[in-house]
Amino acid sequence: MDVRQSIHSAHAKKLDTEELRAEFMVEDVFRPGDLTMTYSHIDRIIFGGIVPTGAPLSLSDDYGKRIGVSFFLERRELGVVNIGGEGTVTVDGTPSVLGAEEALYVGMGARDVRFESADPSNPAKFYYNSAPAHQTYPNRKVTRAEAVTLELGDKTSCNERTLRKYIVPDLLPTCQLTMGITRLASGSVWNTMPPHTHDRRMEVYMYFDIEPDNAVFHMMGEPTQTRHLLMQNEQAVISPSWSIHCGVGTRAYAFVWGMIGENQVFDDMDHLTIPELR
Repeated sequence: MDVRQSIHSAHAKKLDTEELRAEFMVEDVFRPGDLTMTYSHIDRIIFGGIVPTGAPLSLSDDYGKRIGVSFFLERRELGVVNIGGEGTVTVDGTPSVLGAEEALYVGMGARDVRFESADPSNPAKFYYNSAPAHQTYPNRKVTRAEAVTLELGDKTSCNERTLRKYIVPDLLPTCQLTMGITRLASGSVWNTMPPHTHDRRMEVYMYFDIEPDNAVFHMMGEPTQTRHLLMQNEQAVISPSWSIHCGVGTRAYAFVWGMIGENQVFDDMDHLTIPELR
C-alpha cells in the first residue's frame, strides 16, 4: 500500500515537478498479475488497479489489517470499473461479469472479493475506488447502456465529450462514492475549460486510451497558482478540493473519475472564468 499524505495548497506552491508527481501522481496503476493500492489521506480514498493473468486476485483480509480493521470492506464501500478484457468480480460467492467500460458497486461488509480474467492473454483491467462507509447498500452491476449519459461540449471549443455516470445517486445509493467515465470525441482535447473546483469533494482521475507518443497535461493547483502534470496512458492523479479540475491532451483520450466528500451532487462545482486563472 502506497500511502500519500494530505498536502496543503500553500505547501503545493513550493513543490517542483518531481515533488508534485511524487505527491499527487500514481504512475504505475496496472501491473500484470498484481493488485496495486494507493491510500490518500485526502478524504481517505483508496484506489488502484487489478490485472488478473493467472489465479484470481483478491482483496484479502491482510489489506484490511493495514487500515486497522479485520477485512478490507468492513467499514468501506467499493466501486470497480473494467477498462480491459472481460473479467469476473465475485463478491461473497456471487459472480458479476464485467465487459469493457462496465462497473460494479460493492457495499460495505463484503468480505470475499475476487477478481479474474476470462482470457489471461487479454486480461481485465479492474480500476477501483474505495471510500469510508457508514451503511451497507446493495451490490449492483452497471452496464454501459445503463449509465446516465451526457453529451457535453462542442467542436469549436475542442471539448466535445461523452460523460457516463455509473455509480451515482441517479442509479443506485452509496454512502459517498461516485464514479464515471468521460471520453473525448476525435478532434477534441479539453476535458473541461474553463475549469472548476469543488470544495466539498476531492477527486481522482485515471487517464486511459492515450495513444503511444501522446500525453495529457493535467492542470491542477489553486486558480491563481496553476501547475500541470504530464500524464501518460493508464496513470492516475489525486485532485484535492482546493485544486482546479482540468486537462488537455495532445489527442483525444478517456478517463475514469471518482469523487468522495461531503455530498454527491454532481453539479456542486465552483466554476471559474478563464481571465481568473494565473
